[in-house]
Amino acid sequence: MNKRLGIVIIFALVVSALASTVVYRIISAKMGLAPKTASLLVAARDLPVGTLISAADVRTVAWSGYVPPRSLRNADEVVGRGVLEAVYEGDPMLENRLAARGAGGGLAATIPRGMRAAAVRVDEVVGVSGFVVPGMKVDVLVSGTPPLANAAELPDKFSKIVLQNIAVLSAGQNMQKDSEGKPVTVQVVNLLVTPEQAEILSLATNETKVQLVLRNPLDMADAKTNGTSLAALFSGGVVKAPAAPPVRRVPRLDLTARAVPFLPVLPIVQTHVVEVLHGGERASARFNTVEQE
Repeated sequence: MNKRLGIVIIFALVVSALASTVVYRIISAKMGLAPKTASLLVAARDLPVGTLISAADVRTVAWSGYVPPRSLRNADEVVGRGVLEAVYEGDPMLENRLAARGAGGGLAATIPRGMRAAAVRVDEVVGVSGFVVPGMKVDVLVSGTPPLANAAELPDKFSKIVLQNIAVLSAGQNMQKDSEGKPVTVQVVNLLVTPEQAEILSLATNETKVQLVLRNPLDMADAKTNGTSLAALFSGGVVKAPAAPPVRRVPRLDLTARAVPFLPVLPIVQTHVVEVLHGGERASARFNTVEQE
């Protein structure tokens, strides 16, 4: 019995030793392999938004580990293109961070297709004390006298929000998004608008007083407002939309009262004369016929 137990123990030790040797060799082989590397293009320095990339701004490195999608590996693919999102030193150059070829750099390269950049002159009041910086969202508030106010019975002074949820593209020459919340004193801000909104903004800045109203970037809902007037401000009332002028209506004809009375149609009577010859004698016969219309 003791002999059999000894054989079992020896066999178990041999099997465990072989298994340990195999596991050790597998782990040693995997640990001994060098990680896979790839040639990748990275930024040689910090590249702010709007930078026109030159050959000195990028370099090729051996990149180990995960390779981000849409990575660029050839310097010819990035030189001469503008930066749409800030790229920091050592970051890989990605296709979606760069403007299209031929778009150039600067502010124009950051404008999405179909949009426009409209400039608004600001001061401490209009610019919300310098807190209107790139990346913020604002509403455009106008104040002025409506045209033909007295003729249309409109208030002399009127204020209303005409554009909402407008993105600030740049503050002065600064196109970097605000990350610290510090105010920036500038004279002009550029707003990202559609062509139709650009028309409204141009008319508003030339004919009325414009003020920018800062809003939370996460608040995407448009407010429904009727505007307010100077009279309503002092009276505590709410301005209602002006009533539409009365429409002159042409009176309907009363066809029942003007109906023509019915007249019966009389038959038409015609008289016919027929001459009859009997040898040398001549006789006349007369008869009538009735015709209906």
